[in-house]
Order: sequence, then structure tokens, then C-alpha cells
Amino acid sequence: MIFEPPHDHRAEYDDEGNIILPSEGTKDTNSSPQHAWTTIEEDEQESTEASRSRLTRRRDPAERIFRDARSNMRHLFQGFLQEGGAQYRWSIRSIRKGMVQSLHSLRRSLRLLWAFLTQPVWIVSRKRQTPKKYSRLTLFVLDTVRFGGTFAALFVALFVSLNYQSFWQISQSYLNPLNYMQSANSRVSVAQSTLNDKLLRSPVLATAGASQGDLLSFLPPVGPPQNRIIIPSLGLSIPLVTPSYQSLLAEDWSGLEEDIQDALQMGVVHYPGTARPGQAGNFFVTGHSSYYPWAPGKYKTIFARLHELSVGDEYWVYYGGDKYRYIVREKKEVKPTNVNVLDQPTNKRTATLMTCTPVGTTLRRLIINAEEIDPVTGETLVAGEHRQRATPKLNIEALPI
Repeated sequence: MIFEPPHDHRAEYDDEGNIILPSEGTKDTNSSPQHAWTTIEEDEQESTEASRSRLTRRRDPAERIFRDARSNMRHLFQGFLQEGGAQYRWSIRSIRKGMVQSLHSLRRSLRLLWAFLTQPVWIVSRKRQTPKKYSRLTLFVLDTVRFGGTFAALFVALFVSLNYQSFWQISQSYLNPLNYMQSANSRVSVAQSTLNDKLLRSPVLATAGASQGDLLSFLPPVGPPQNRIIIPSLGLSIPLVTPSYQSLLAEDWSGLEEDIQDALQMGVVHYPGTARPGQAGNFFVTGHSSYYPWAPGKYKTIFARLHELSVGDEYWVYYGGDKYRYIVREKKEVKPTNVNVLDQPTNKRTATLMTCTPVGTTLRRLIINAEEIDPVTGETLVAGEHRQRATPKLNIEALPI
């Protein structure tokens, strides 16, 4: 016997062959057609979502890896922050505890030190039979003052004895300034007075035709035959020495220093390689303010009073028979390692005087910067400009035939 497969629906055929659907009032509600169609739709929706889920899991492995890595990094960073915060709080507590312990130790040490310093000590002197009470702190202060005073007195005595020539030269200007003013005037006019005497004694020169009664007024100013620097305000007339250039050209710096020290025995030194008077650049001159008393030479203290020069003061340079006039523009102190003072400008005609300061030491260098001015008009000279010469106009009729 063959059985027909059971049907999921409840439809039947009548005798005439029509399809009869079950009514809504049927007792078996699960077999209603509406419920059957709803069940099919839900099954289809669940199967679609499951297939989508499987497809998403197969299609996005990189997104899942990235999401996992981001989660791990967030957890790791949070762990670092938590660990760092714990370490920081532990460090703060340790530092605070160490500071408190240090303060306690310092207070305890200070109390012990104060107790030791205030401990009484009885001193018996040879003059007094009864002992005198002192504290250890008082004895320490007394010994320090005695030792410091003795050391300071010895140092001052040694320092003054080594530099007495410079200090004596400085003190003379304060003890008798009138003599130095007269000396300055006499030093300035020494070259001119010597020339006057020689010309007046010459039997071949006429004595008529000038207001002074001689021919000297018709001659141009003549400088001394030796190169010199004259500083009227300090009463100084100093030989100007230029050492050899051989050591500078050979870059033998030790030899150059020896040449400069040898030249300083004969006056002040025109530093090798710097501009000459009348040239564009920096005419650099250096001299001693103090030196060892047993060293040779008589110019060891020639610049001891250079610090007395002020801005606006003048000094003159006789170089190669010509007179050059300079006016002080700047006064300063620099370190011994500052070599910028040797710079050579190309558009100025300047001069520099240098010496050691304070007197008797080599701690710093005193720098006096000046500009060249015209000897006649007093105007500042620039590079390439010629200075005027004080040549008087000759009256031909007044000259002897």
C-alpha cells in the first residue's frame, strides 16, 4: 500500500473537485494558513541573517585584527599610565621622606655644632694668674682674624714692594699736581725750543722779515727725529718702538712675544701688523703699567697713569717726522683673551692705547680708543683724506736778498 505524504496545510477537495480551505475557527490554530506563511518568512529571515553573519566573519578579518590591536594598545597605555602614576607617587613620597630626614639631621647637627662652639674654655695668660673664660666660637673668630690680618698685611707689603714705582708715579700727581702741569708744558715744547736754539745760533740765516725777528716763522713745524707719543694731560713724552716683523710673518708667536717684551724696555710698542699713523686702520700701541723692579729698562711704569685719560683728551704722535693728532673717543676694560681690540677697520683712522689694569696685575686690559683728527682744523679724518699742513704764507719782499 502506498501512502500519500502528509500535507503541511489543511486544504481539501470536495466532491466536485473544488479546494476547500480550513476556516479560522478551526481548533488547530497552528495549522492556520496565516501562521504557516509567517513561519516561512521568519525562517527565511533567520537564514538570511545567519548567512550575512557568516559572510561578514569571512570578509572582515583585517578589521577584527585592527580592533583587537587597538583594544590591546588601549589596555597597554592604560597600564603604562597607571604604573607611571604609581612610580611618581612613590618618588614624591620618597623625596618628601628624605627631605624630612635631612632636615632632622641638619637640625641635630646644628645643635651639636652649637653646643660644641659654645662650650666654655678657660685660657690662662702669662700676665693674668686667674684664667679667663672663652667659648670655642670666640677663640675661632679671634684666630681667624689674626691669621687673616697677618696674611693680608704680608700680601699688601709684598704687592706694594713689587709695584712701588707705579704707585709712586700715580701718587706724585696727587701730591704735587703743579709740577706735573709745568712738566707737561715743558715736554710738549721741548722739540720746538730745541729747533729754535739751533736756528738762532746758525750764522747763515737772516734775522729779518718775520714778526719774531728770525726765519723760523716761515718754516713748517718739524717733529723730533725719533718716533714718539706725547700725552700732554699726563706729562708724558715716550719713545715709540716698532719691533721686527719677522716673527709675525713666520707665525712664531713665542718669538713675537719676546720681541715685544724686549721693545718694551725702550718705550711703548707699536704692535706689529697694525696700521701706521695716517693710514686707514687701527694704530695699536701697548706699554707697561707696572713690571718687576729688577727687570731692565726705564719704561716699566710708563702707562701707570693711563687710566687718568678721559674722553675728549688729546695726545700726539710724531712718526717719521710728521705730527699726528688724536682725540680720545672711548675708554673701557676688556679681558686678556679679547683680541677684537686689534681689529683693523678699512674706513676709519683710529688708534688704541693698551695697558694692564689694575696696576700691578694682569687681570684685565685698559683700552683707550681714539680717532685721528686734522692737526690744524681739528676735524676727524677719514680713510683717504689728506691732512692740512700748517705752512705759513711767504712774503717774498720780506726775505733778505
